[in-house]
Amino acid sequence: MTELTKLSLADARKGLKDKSFTALELTDAYLGAIDAGNDKINAYVATTPEQARDMAKASDAKLSKGEAGLLEGIPLGVKDLFATKGVHTQAASHILDGFKPEYESTVTANLWRDGAVMLGKLNMDEFAMGSSNETSYYGSVVNPYRAEGSNANLVPGGSSGGSAAAVAAWMCAGATATDTGGSIRQPAAFTGTVGIKPTYGRCSRWGTVAFASSLDQAGPIARTVEDAALMLQSMSGFDPKDSTSVDLAVPDFAAAVERGVKGLTIGVPREYRMDGMPAEIEALWNQGLEWLKAEGATVKDISLPHTKYALPAYYIVAPAEASSNLARYDGVKYGLRVSGKDITDMYELTRAAGFGREVKRRIMIGTYVLSAGYFDAYYVKAQKLRTLIKKDFEDAFNAGVDTILTPATPSAAFAIGDEALASDPVAMYLNDVFTVTVNMAGLPGIAVPAGRDGKGLPLGLQLIGKPFDEETLFAAARVIEKSTGTRFAPTRWW
Repeated sequence: MTELTKLSLADARKGLKDKSFTALELTDAYLGAIDAGNDKINAYVATTPEQARDMAKASDAKLSKGEAGLLEGIPLGVKDLFATKGVHTQAASHILDGFKPEYESTVTANLWRDGAVMLGKLNMDEFAMGSSNETSYYGSVVNPYRAEGSNANLVPGGSSGGSAAAVAAWMCAGATATDTGGSIRQPAAFTGTVGIKPTYGRCSRWGTVAFASSLDQAGPIARTVEDAALMLQSMSGFDPKDSTSVDLAVPDFAAAVERGVKGLTIGVPREYRMDGMPAEIEALWNQGLEWLKAEGATVKDISLPHTKYALPAYYIVAPAEASSNLARYDGVKYGLRVSGKDITDMYELTRAAGFGREVKRRIMIGTYVLSAGYFDAYYVKAQKLRTLIKKDFEDAFNAGVDTILTPATPSAAFAIGDEALASDPVAMYLNDVFTVTVNMAGLPGIAVPAGRDGKGLPLGLQLIGKPFDEETLFAAARVIEKSTGTRFAPTRWW
């Protein structure tokens, strides 16, 4: 039954409804794939086989009665940032050692409501801080793709590296993920998968471990545009428990996928044509524009003049919010506790032992920019720049642009342990150069596989949309997906 894992989520739904196989058979196929490959890929930090089989049996009962939900019987992986009742939830950090919440995040509760099956919790950068999935307490995730003629292990991107790798390696039909500065779109681009960061407020943040509250947003990673649309439809919705959740009806995202782009205007921001951009990224970008034009879209050059300030502003705002959010982890009520001579000593020893190097770095940066004497110079100024970045997009959309096309990443996946990136955090941060503007402006963005580099590694393009216009992104991404004429899949080595 292992070939069941090669089905797209949409095809698996159809097979279940046609009774070609059962939800239990589909779930067992995925559990078998995890058992066979997770020691090499390291995508899962915890699996829930008994719970998965129980959920699959319940789905089979509903399917037999014709009472199937939107994702009835579909096995999914859950990023370790989402609270799952009674199941390992540690944000891939030592400081949450042994934590199993007594509640369920709204996003996962929505998925289970619609009949999805939980296979387990997925690896990630610790507290979602990283662009390569190398900061996890549970070790690096390995990209299922390898460069042609090489056995070197590559990163899957971050922070949702476990989600992207599990989807690409056929270890789940789709996965939940989160995006604070590109953490859905960058790993999707590195693994030949589709990832969408919806508009801020489209998905509830309740029950999701916070990194930077004004930037974090949940979304799916899946194998196709249609699969991502189906997952986002289930994940979305107003939640009174989240004050930033927007009370809007959830559209039928899947119905928008085949809508096409005829009559749409595609914006091309000149500021994204950066010095030193690899020729293959530039060529891919131009190819994407040609595909969209061939389907009836119009291309228009636009300016987003404050783009150059987005990365430095992001790396002030995000660590500042992280410093505040992560103050709650002190060893008192849950997670790791390292004994000390008094309570202050216990706090210090627990946080020193519990947080990894990158998390400590960002807490210190955030604490610094929020401190007296520096708050106005750094944090307030960054927030003003954020407003200007948002206005740049508003001006472009008000001038008739329907969606914006950019590269998703400045390169293909790089090697695990890359010395240049490991020794220079700023060089690693530059992986987010095309994605952070979307979070700063609260807009939706989707990464779709569009080609390969000279070594056969996947490359993605990014589409940026108007607030709460994910439907146009799905339609345009589907045009690119069809135009590539290929289905992206790694050559199995694990």
